Amino acid sequence: MLLGALPALACADIAVTVLDADGAPVGDVAVYAVPRTTAATGSAGPAAAVMDQADSAFVPHLLVVEAGTYIEFPNNDTVSHHVYSFSDAKRFELPLYKGNLHPPLRFDTPGVVVLGCNIHDGMLGYILVVDTPWFTVTNAAGEARLPALPDGDYAVHVWTPRARAGDLPRPRQTNVSDGSARELRFRFEGKLMPAHEDRHGRSTLTWDRY
Repeated sequence: MLLGALPALACADIAVTVLDADGAPVGDVAVYAVPRTTAATGSAGPAAAVMDQADSAFVPHLLVVEAGTYIEFPNNDTVSHHVYSFSDAKRFELPLYKGNLHPPLRFDTPGVVVLGCNIHDGMLGYILVVDTPWFTVTNAAGEARLPALPDGDYAVHVWTPRARAGDLPRPRQTNVSDGSARELRFRFEGKLMPAHEDRHGRSTLTWDRY
C-alpha cells in the first residue's frame, strides 16, 4: 500500500474552561492531557522553548514544556540577572549575565521548576515539565484548547502556582474518538493566592511557599 493511501489519523480538540471558587475565570493556568492508551501517540519530539527576562521579570511567568525540551534563558533586560533553581525537577545556576551568554538547558524530569534571581528577590518564574506533548495555558477568560489529539483516553490536568498541590482540581478523565471534540470545566474550590504582579508587586508570590 502506498503511504499516501493510508487512512488519516482521527484527531479532535479538548476545550477547557478554568474557574475560581466564585465562578470567575482564571488565566495563566497550565492545562495538559496525559494519554492513558498507547494509541494516543503522534509527538514529533519536544520543541525548543525560551524563558526570557525583561523588566525584572521572567517572560512568560509560566512556561509549560514536554520532558526532554531544551530551554534557552536569554536576558533581554536592561540589567544583569543571576538565574537559578533549587527545584528537584531541575537544579541549575546561570551566573550573572546579559544577552544570550549561556547555552540551552535540557529539562528531562516532569515536575515544577521554580525560578529565581539572586539579585532581584521579587523575580519568580515557573516551568512546568510534563510527560506529554499536549499542553497549553489558559487565557484571561480562563479558556484553553488542546488541539488535534489522536483518538484515545486521556487524563486532563490543570496547574497553577496560585494553588497548593492539595487544592488543585482532580484530573478529569475523557475519551477522544471519531474526531469528536470534548469540553471540560475545572473549578478551584479553595481560595487562590494573589496573582504574581511585577518587581513592584502589590501581590507577589514568595519563595516561602516552596
